[in-house]
Amino acid sequence: MKKVLWMLLSVMLLGSSCQQQGEKSSTKAPTRVKTQVVSPGMVDNAQTYVGMVEEREATAVSFTGMGIIKRMLVNEGQAVGKGQLIAEMDDTQARNILTGAEAQMTQANDALARYKMLHDNGSLPEVKWVEIQSKVAQAKSQLEVARKNLADCRLVAPVSGIIGKKLIGAGETALPSQAVVSILDISTVKVKVAVPEAEVGGINANTPTNIHVEAINGSYQGGQIEKGVQADALTHTYDIRINVANGNRKLLPGMVANVRFVSDGSQAIGSKMIPVTAVQKKADGSLFVWTVGKDSTAHRSTVTIGQTQGNYICVIDGLNIGDRVATEGYQKLSEGTKVIY
Repeated sequence: MKKVLWMLLSVMLLGSSCQQQGEKSSTKAPTRVKTQVVSPGMVDNAQTYVGMVEEREATAVSFTGMGIIKRMLVNEGQAVGKGQLIAEMDDTQARNILTGAEAQMTQANDALARYKMLHDNGSLPEVKWVEIQSKVAQAKSQLEVARKNLADCRLVAPVSGIIGKKLIGAGETALPSQAVVSILDISTVKVKVAVPEAEVGGINANTPTNIHVEAINGSYQGGQIEKGVQADALTHTYDIRINVANGNRKLLPGMVANVRFVSDGSQAIGSKMIPVTAVQKKADGSLFVWTVGKDSTAHRSTVTIGQTQGNYICVIDGLNIGDRVATEGYQKLSEGTKVIY
């Protein structure tokens, strides 16, 4: 009888132990992993070149005459519109010349009116009448020149753009055709790079480019390409200029840019990039990664991969941009495992 009781007690204790183990296994703590969200990128076989941002066009603005600068109304980096006043020259002499020219014009017109009466009456020789008309024409020409000289004491912007350099200041003497300021058109800029002669043949006017400017942490897609036709005698490189839209005026001349030419065999911009170490291989040779769903559970996702770029690899199929991939700790995972990250 005692043996029967001991056997029943043992069975009850064993059942209780199994139940506790089952409860413990059902409440297993989530596995901690590190994850990364699938991000867009670009993969290509081309080398990155270092280039320099240039203005689309530079215009040197100068006075047509000589004189002392009275006022400078712009500063370097200031945006100006076509026709905007930039500087003024001392116009005292020009005004005096204009006053004299106006007086000569008045005198010539008065003489013309008086001699016209004699000419109409036939009492004025034709030679004298022609002489009077010539003096009126000369006075008119001198008046127009004087007015232009006065107007030229005001320097206005011939084009719209950004003031690049201010070369003369107030109080200094400006000489004819001496640049006072330079106006830069940066609505579109050009990125200049030097490409070795062995690689320039693979670049055409429409080759896609990706441009990154560290100074403003900005990335741009290049436009039409202009290829130089004469190599540098020392470096045997050709100058390539890439047109880049610059509507926000953030790209400024002199900024350093990293330029990547996208070859025909390159993956398109916007490819899905993940760390190389996240890709695992099954026994049958197929590739997969561990993804983490919105419910924080792990799932095995089969992927097709493309080219690598540094520590990252392009995923052609099997993932979407925004998916979360386990990059560390995935060795402990199985299908449906709860994770924390």
